[in-house]
Amino acid sequence: MTGFDSHVFRFAYDTVLAKWPADREALSVRTPFGDTHVNACGPRDAPPLLLLPGGGGATSASWYAQLGELSRVRRVYAPDLVGAAGLSAPAGDRHPRTVADLADWLNALLDGLGVASADVGGHSYGGWIALHHALRAPARVRRLFLLDPTQCFAGYKAAYLLHALPMLLRPTPDRVRAFLRWETAGAALDPEWLRLQEAAAGFPAAKPVTGPRPAPDALRALRVPVLLLVAANSRTHDPSEVTARARGLLPHVETAVMPGVSHHALPQAAPSALVRHLIGFLAA
Repeated sequence: MTGFDSHVFRFAYDTVLAKWPADREALSVRTPFGDTHVNACGPRDAPPLLLLPGGGGATSASWYAQLGELSRVRRVYAPDLVGAAGLSAPAGDRHPRTVADLADWLNALLDGLGVASADVGGHSYGGWIALHHALRAPARVRRLFLLDPTQCFAGYKAAYLLHALPMLLRPTPDRVRAFLRWETAGAALDPEWLRLQEAAAGFPAAKPVTGPRPAPDALRALRVPVLLLVAANSRTHDPSEVTARARGLLPHVETAVMPGVSHHALPQAAPSALVRHLIGFLAA
């Protein structure tokens, strides 16, 4: 047992969520896999932008650092993944189990939001989900934004997996903190964000959907414009390998390296450079 405390988690979640723009609203969207909790902000008549969080203890709340600028030009929808940490509620044991299930979940989520197509983005595992969705439902993805995505263009570094293993086998706040300190090389992390990651240790999550990297032929056939931003100091994978393979496979891709930041610190990084790239890409 991990001693997960739902009250501590909810307090930490709400504390980080308070960093969102003042017009934030909470939505609940019924899907075949359960009710998906969505945090939304920005003008209702602005083009929609769907943002997917990473895996592990990441939640939709983690996008707070980037939303001040993004929500001026987009209606942002940030869901908590069904079956993962957050406020979404799976329908019994009917959570996504395959890549096809994830695509069906996202299609149902967009339907429930009344969105025919959207700009779609994700960080880490969320990028993997977003890319697979674009490959399966390209008509629903206007532009695709990948923030240091994992298992899309390169595999994990062995050292990353070795350091993550204790946290994965028996998640505790101390192990989460130690892992994040290692991956971010001791960078100054937002203490409230860090408390949320720690509070998510042991969350009663379903087994995440995993699978191989997208097939090269499928990537070569993708006509959706893609923006790939990688963390220069990522210990998750080799940033140079990720960008090189993406350029060699995707016909419509822009890439940039975010200096001085690691994989797990990237969503909460200073927004100027990241948002400048993203807003320019979305406006093209």
